[in-house]
Amino acid sequence: MESFTTTVALIGIVILVASLLSGVLEKSGLPIVAVFLALGAVLGPYGLGFVDIGFESPALHALAMLALALVLFSDAVTIDVTEVRLRKPLLWRLLGPGTLVPAAIVAVSARLLLGVSWPASAILGAALASTDPVLLRSVLRFRAFPTLPRIALRMETGMNDVVLLPVVVLSILALGGTVSAAPGPGSVVARSIVGLFLLGPGLGALVGWFGIILLEQIRDRYTVRRDYESLYAIGLALSAFALAEGVGGSGFLAAFAAGIMVSSQDVELCDCFLEYGEATAEMLLLLTFVALGTSLIWTGLSVIDVPTIIFTAIALFARTAVLYPVLTSAHVTGRDRRLIALFGPRGLSSLLLTLLPVFAGVPGAEHLFSITCLVVLSSVIVHGGGITYYLRRNAIIEANKPRDVLPILEEALPAEKVPDRITIDEVRKLQAAGEEVILLDARADRNRRNSETQAAGSIRVHPHEPVQDAKALKLSQLATLVVYCA
Repeated sequence: MESFTTTVALIGIVILVASLLSGVLEKSGLPIVAVFLALGAVLGPYGLGFVDIGFESPALHALAMLALALVLFSDAVTIDVTEVRLRKPLLWRLLGPGTLVPAAIVAVSARLLLGVSWPASAILGAALASTDPVLLRSVLRFRAFPTLPRIALRMETGMNDVVLLPVVVLSILALGGTVSAAPGPGSVVARSIVGLFLLGPGLGALVGWFGIILLEQIRDRYTVRRDYESLYAIGLALSAFALAEGVGGSGFLAAFAAGIMVSSQDVELCDCFLEYGEATAEMLLLLTFVALGTSLIWTGLSVIDVPTIIFTAIALFARTAVLYPVLTSAHVTGRDRRLIALFGPRGLSSLLLTLLPVFAGVPGAEHLFSITCLVVLSSVIVHGGGITYYLRRNAIIEANKPRDVLPILEEALPAEKVPDRITIDEVRKLQAAGEEVILLDARADRNRRNSETQAAGSIRVHPHEPVQDAKALKLSQLATLVVYCA
């Protein structure tokens, strides 16, 4: 049984472990999902027996709902609308035939191999067509990863859930279930078609538009502290979700619409606005993985038989088989086509989508969830292992490249305390005194691209890997480095 103390302890453990292992896992390429599933198993009844979180758990219900809402919001906010416009033909192929055709193949396979009803098959097809942003996070952050696959996979993981979620919700309604954001019979509100497709997205877009305009006005007149601007992102996501849920709309689509509205308004946002929201969503996702890893996800092992093994193989590779000809028609070939088609892991998004019918009280939904668990566990091994191999292989290649650069920024740091901030007047005084001053532009890619101004003579370094860029540029150790990110 879980208690308040146990839940708090679980949250604390996840934050500590995620923080301490973040660098190690990123360098090693090991799938972070596997580590936190293992942590859940250690804490659960199969390990130390500290906690056992089941379907009836209020904590799991809240975690699942908030995690799905926040991941939809953060994925939408980080979508570069300019890139979407430029890559529109590729996006349509990824979200059209690249997402819906694999979903249909998986649904038909579920009907024929597993004998479930057509609405239940549609739930499995939609859930297992969703690619997981958590497993892909490490490869998308890897600088050596080619640009086109990076953009394509980010667009796909950021937008395919919003295509698949209506299929799941409509299938739940067809099976006689109801969708609720909070447990308890008094709070259950069935979604109508209007509420799903119009009310939720409309209210979400309104919250996103009004929220970002308000932030811009207050920031220009009175300034907003950076730490509070980062919290503002979470407030927008939760407000959009709650407002839509409160009037019978879809809170998930509202959260996504709010994020898209923020992204499309072309406002220069503090990097912390994007990064804090993304980090918070990721922490909730990892916490949900630990909660599911205590016992629920291992129910996937109990449904193993010949039909489910065949179904799992189809669910894992249908996307790859479909994307190869689809990408070829979009003139994406060679390495780029291979990387986009192969890197399609199933993870928490799939689990969260199949938890919705469980929470809605759909008969047989727990069996659907167990089948999804088997596919996700297989994907962690197959896709997670492939991602690990790719990152390690390319890291070795990068490490073996000859380097003739100065050992800057990591060595020979000055003993005296260096101030965190410097004013424009102080920079000008240093330049007037004959000091060597190097201006480094470390703005996020979208903010930099959308800005009409840039410091004269500044040098571009990527905000995630400034040390590597500085080494490659052979910047002087004796110069004063002035970094700006806004």
